[in-house]
Amino acid sequence: MENKLQVRNLTVSFRTDNGKVQAVRGIDFDLAKGETLAIVGESGSGKSVTSKAILGILANNSIVEGGEIIYDGKDLLKISEEEFHKIRGDKIAMIFQDPMSSLNPIVKIGRQLTEAMILKGKARQRESRQSFNSYLKLLNEAMIHAVGNDTAMAAALTEKCKSFDKFEYKHLELELAYNKAHEAAVEGSSDIDVLVFELEKNAAKDLKYRVGQICRYAKLSVQEYMVRDRAPELLKIVEAIPAHLKTANNDSTALREDLLAVKEILDEAIGFTAPNFFALGYYETFAKEPLPQMPVSELNVFLRKYLDDHFMLAFIEDAKKGLIYSANHSYEKKEEAIELLKNNRTPFEKAELDKRECVDTCKRLSEAVEASIDRLEFVKDNMAYTFPSALKSEIENYFAAIVKNEQEEKRFARQTAKFEKKSARGKTPDWTVVPKSLTDLEQAKQSILHQIDNLIEHYEERLAARDTRDYDAETVAVIDHLKECASGVVLRVTKRLAKEKAIKLMEEVGIAEPRKRYNQYPFEFSGGMRQRIVIAIALAANPDILICDEPTTALDVTIQAQILELINKLKAERNLSVIFITHDLGVVANMADRIAVMYAGKIVEYGTADDIFYHSAHPYTWALLSSMPDLDTNEKLDAIPGTPPNMIYPPVGDAFAARNKYAMQIDFERQPPMFKISDTHYAATWLLHPDAPKVDPPKIILDRIARMNEKRGAEDGE
Repeated sequence: MENKLQVRNLTVSFRTDNGKVQAVRGIDFDLAKGETLAIVGESGSGKSVTSKAILGILANNSIVEGGEIIYDGKDLLKISEEEFHKIRGDKIAMIFQDPMSSLNPIVKIGRQLTEAMILKGKARQRESRQSFNSYLKLLNEAMIHAVGNDTAMAAALTEKCKSFDKFEYKHLELELAYNKAHEAAVEGSSDIDVLVFELEKNAAKDLKYRVGQICRYAKLSVQEYMVRDRAPELLKIVEAIPAHLKTANNDSTALREDLLAVKEILDEAIGFTAPNFFALGYYETFAKEPLPQMPVSELNVFLRKYLDDHFMLAFIEDAKKGLIYSANHSYEKKEEAIELLKNNRTPFEKAELDKRECVDTCKRLSEAVEASIDRLEFVKDNMAYTFPSALKSEIENYFAAIVKNEQEEKRFARQTAKFEKKSARGKTPDWTVVPKSLTDLEQAKQSILHQIDNLIEHYEERLAARDTRDYDAETVAVIDHLKECASGVVLRVTKRLAKEKAIKLMEEVGIAEPRKRYNQYPFEFSGGMRQRIVIAIALAANPDILICDEPTTALDVTIQAQILELINKLKAERNLSVIFITHDLGVVANMADRIAVMYAGKIVEYGTADDIFYHSAHPYTWALLSSMPDLDTNEKLDAIPGTPPNMIYPPVGDAFAARNKYAMQIDFERQPPMFKISDTHYAATWLLHPDAPKVDPPKIILDRIARMNEKRGAEDGE
């Protein structure tokens, strides 16, 4: 399954007047395409901080102390704000907790929906053009290398690639003209309906102006490739209209007939399939003959054949050669990189690492890995792209830990001396010495080596699978990518198109009478309707990932169910990846594919929905489940005793130990590792250690599981 997002060892703190608060402490998870991941935990567990880190909207006093957030081959923690602006809202969108605070109360709903569309539309045009030109340049270079020393062939390929750029602008010009004409035809046809109705009732106002506007719409729609078959007829009617307009006050019959005849032709034009502008642009750029006269449906077939005969088939063959050359070159560089990676582990294996030596080695390895990346690969190799930054980060963490450990030792010695001095005078201090918080340097060293070993293993797997690659399919994907980029350049979002899209979105999220609601203010909407508008705004840019930060908190249970159902429906229709943040396990029971339970900034349990609800293993998850009501529970629900720890001074052992009735001595001394229960299920609790005593979940949970299994069996029997 394709991963859309990867979070690795994310650590975030905040500066406060009382000290540094550790909000998120080394969390890891993956988010697959079309998957819903629920992050569950009490307030203050780090859920929202994690989502804000992904979206790049952390507060100014935040400190990202380490980790990676990988999306589309990029580490989001290391990109510029300009790069993030292209991703935020466009690729990764967020639904916030309070719908009222997410909307401007003095701006109409319609404007709030369309504003982002128009701004993002312009940004996508620029991005598409840059992507088109940069990728084509790389492909062109690979194609020239693929033909060897044949100078004539290389020159021909260069010209072939340049032709992409030449006719790109022609097909943009044609498509923009068509879009303008199509929009005008839609407006004209719509206006005719209203005007004819008014003429029948003798209620038409500003008649001359309105008919004149319709005539302009009609003339604008006369494009060779739009109403070519009936263009002479349309123009003849339009030219006759002024004469009928003069007598319209006395007898509007002739004028109505003219307008209805125009409407018939415009409706026919609106129903046409748009020409293949990619092919049309190529034809009008390079063909030395006029475009044949034929219906639009036949025109598309003709243009497609012309493109295949004169350009596309040959280009696909040449592009395939270029892709194979680029791949083989990359494989050679991967072999060299593997050798270099294996031979340069020594500087990181020493008892004490030398900073200069480590930095120099990191630079050499990074250069070798970057040289081994196949830039023409359609699916980016995230591990290779992020290796330089990941290795550098781990090295920096190691040497930063040395300084931190020295400071912690000095602080501990200073506080201990102060405590003992006061105790020696017979006084009892009203404070305790904060235990040492030391970084395991050996573990930090192993993390550096882990980055190297992981990439070696990854590259060896890629080399082993080199003969299984389908270059035909990859070539088609590349051509489709170029065409998609070219189409993205012409995607000009006008105010009218944005309005129509906004109304369609409002319908999609369940807003009744969207055209009426479009011009209303947020205060005229109920809480549930406002949340639907917020969802519509988040979906406006058609994102890959949707983050829902407790979107149902301020809503009653009936509206909650509707919003959850809506999110599920939109996820299925749009194949969205969803991160759903909540404190209520019951909310995600029927919508989450996987659940991550967070406590005190760490993920303490991770698994599928079935794993969490039927086979939970962490005492904190048991506590959450025990406090969750259902219709069949007769017992008194258990509250979780105590409060979460003060994360200015994070506990040495398990953060949940002080509230855990199953806690053992080791829980107060050492943090538990993440134990593997199954391929999908992990939990960080010492209860899973082989030497730990066997502990069953609370009776209330066992009873609930028994009831759920019974219901499942009954449903299966039916």
